[in-house]
Formats: sequence, structure tokens, C-alpha cells
Amino acid sequence: MPIDRLLQIMKRLRDPQAGCPWDLEQSFATIAPYTIEEAYEVADAIARSDLAELREELGDLLFQVVFHAQMAQEAGQFGFEEVVASICDKMERRHPHVFGDERIESAAQQTRAWEEQKARERAAAERGGALDDVPLALPALMRAAKLGKRAARVGFDWPDASGARAKIDEELAELDSEIASGGTAERRAQEVGDVLFSVVNLARHLDVDPEAALRASSERFAARFRAMERRATQQGTALRDLDATALDALWREVKRGPDQA
Repeated sequence: MPIDRLLQIMKRLRDPQAGCPWDLEQSFATIAPYTIEEAYEVADAIARSDLAELREELGDLLFQVVFHAQMAQEAGQFGFEEVVASICDKMERRHPHVFGDERIESAAQQTRAWEEQKARERAAAERGGALDDVPLALPALMRAAKLGKRAARVGFDWPDASGARAKIDEELAELDSEIASGGTAERRAQEVGDVLFSVVNLARHLDVDPEAALRASSERFAARFRAMERRATQQGTALRDLDATALDALWREVKRGPDQA
């Protein structure tokens, strides 16, 4: 099977006598950033609808899984087979309507059942409070969304989006007050963080993925900025040579134009 070939390649790369010096020097900690990077490259290929690239990136991500499993096996902890068995057991356990006798009629009902099963698993594992196993290494927006969702499960939430929207105004007022009072950089950073966290909570209430929404907004900004650069070049100038009024006018122009993106 192809996976057996990959496992053998990984084992060879980590062979103490004949392996690759770079691969031999790696640890879980040094490989983790590459794992995260490969996951983002998978997401990027999907966003660009590039299926050929997606195939390559999924292979790179699979290699990361195999790398971690090989290092764990060398440490006498677990191997790739245990990783596969673990995820198979979890998927069967969390889909009793497929692999058991339960009936689930909708995707929304399945989502609730999935979260309830995860909560039972956390309780059985005695992992502590509702927020204790939300990974610190998640991107900040993603982690904020997970924290809000977890807190909501125990009732710590607004009944609807209006409460989350009002919280943004409250946090912005606190930020304005901090700016006006000439507070410390640390305090300003704290208030900005509170504003961002509040926006993430509103996104959750609106069923918007904040990470995806911000990524899309960033791409729109980048596309429009590049359009500004093109327009400026066509006019025989550069953005750095334009004053604020001209830059604002150019920005408004590209937002209205066919190459606004």
C-alpha cells in the first residue's frame, strides 16, 4: 500500500546510521511549526480551488503526521497504527447514527450531538474545566471563537446577537477612554484585545467564521491596494508620492472600478 511506502521512507530518514542529518535532529517541538504551516497551505489551496496543489499539500500534511508518529514510536509511546486506530475509534464513537442505532435527522442535530459527545469524553478524561483543553497554539481568532463557544455551552453567553453587538460598543468606549486618558501601551493593548474578542463573539452569534472572514477581508484589501498601485503607475506616479487626500480618492475609485476584487 502507498502508506506503507511512506512509512518506510520516514523510517529510513530517521535511521541513526543511514538517515538524513536534518531529519534526525528534529523533535516534536521543532516539527510543530512545519505541521501548522502545511495545514495553512492546505487551506490556501482550497481557497484558490487548486485541486492539483491540494493533492500535493495534503501529501505534505500527511508526511507531518507520519513524522510525529515515527518520533513517538522511537520514544516507545505510540506509532502510526495507533494514530489511525485512535481516529477510527473516535469517528465511530462520535457517529452513532452511522455506526450504531441512533437516529439524527439534520446537520444541526449532528453538530449538537458531536459537541455533547466531546463534552462527555472530556469529563470522562477528567480534563478539568470547560476551557482547559482549548489549545494555546491555535491562531488567536480561532482560539477566541472556541473559548466563546465553550463558555456558551455552560450558559455564559448572550441570548442573541444583539447582546454581543452591544458589547462591542462597550469595549470601544473603554478603548476610547483609555486613549483619551493617555494610558500605558499595555492598557491600550488590553482594550484593543477586548474589542477583538467581542467582535469574535458577535461573529459566532452570526454563524460567521472570524478567521475566514478576516482572511477574505485581507485579500480584498490586498487586491484593492494592488489596483491602487496599478492606477498610480498608469498616472505616472507612485503611491508614496500621493498625499492623504489623493490616496483616499484613489482608494474610493478602485472600490468602484472593475478591478476592485
